[in-house]
Amino acid sequence: MAFSENLQFIRAQAGVTQEQLAERLDVSRQSVSKWESGASFPEMDTLLRICDLYNVDLDTLLRGSVEESRVSDTAQYDAHMNRFALRMALSISAIIAGVALIILLGNVLGLSEMLAAALFMMILTVAVVVIVASGIQHDNFRKKHPVVQDFYTEEEKDAFHQKFVWYIAGGVGAILFGVVLLILVFSFLPEREPYESLAGAAFLLLIAGAVFSFVYGGMQEDKYKVWKYNRDNNPDPEAKRRLDLAGAVSGAIMLIATAIYVGLGFTREAWSTAFWVFPVGGILCGVVHIALDPYKGEE
Repeated sequence: MAFSENLQFIRAQAGVTQEQLAERLDVSRQSVSKWESGASFPEMDTLLRICDLYNVDLDTLLRGSVEESRVSDTAQYDAHMNRFALRMALSISAIIAGVALIILLGNVLGLSEMLAAALFMMILTVAVVVIVASGIQHDNFRKKHPVVQDFYTEEEKDAFHQKFVWYIAGGVGAILFGVVLLILVFSFLPEREPYESLAGAAFLLLIAGAVFSFVYGGMQEDKYKVWKYNRDNNPDPEAKRRLDLAGAVSGAIMLIATAIYVGLGFTREAWSTAFWVFPVGGILCGVVHIALDPYKGEE
């Protein structure tokens, strides 16, 4: 395979246009077009920059076949993405389940609100540590492997798409079941403790399960979009600015939500009722990412 074909292949795998590649290499779009057509050849320092940018050795880029060199999961992408999705889904759902635990311990078993809140903060701390550590590991993986060959077969993708339907349907079903449970409890049981607390805790546990299904299923769905992974690892300057801004704003929102929860807990002893700040914060983060998404409409 000639250099021109290799260049077209790695650019397509990265999900970037000729103009975006030219911007990263500090050349004109016409230069990239000529390279890909075989009309001209880049200088040595540019070739080395391409090798560094797309994790390919010079000999393969010039005389070999980049496509054939990436026919297997040499980067262990699949195993990494599976671990990352599982840790993130478990951590996020654990925070919601922790709120249900507070309700059970405080309102049903009679544990003091301060102790129940302390237990929740421990759960929250562990979940946040796992989320942060997993995020750092994922960033390191992305830096080490900025481009990954799409080694998944169409059969594997189709098989997961069948499972993905059940991840979403299962999550929706859990939420609807929780709503029905609340209706039944408040319709046929006395409106007093511990029934209300038990119903609320059960509902939150179902929500935690639904959130796990949504997050894990969604991240697994993204795992098979290798082109999206490559595109996001090689954003143009404007896209990178918007992505960084979305991440910074989302982090600030969740810090503020945690501060509000702790403040309401200490000032108004609302440890078991102020949990609403976290889902509200999560919704706001989602709105921010949608508003600042540089790739809206591309998928």
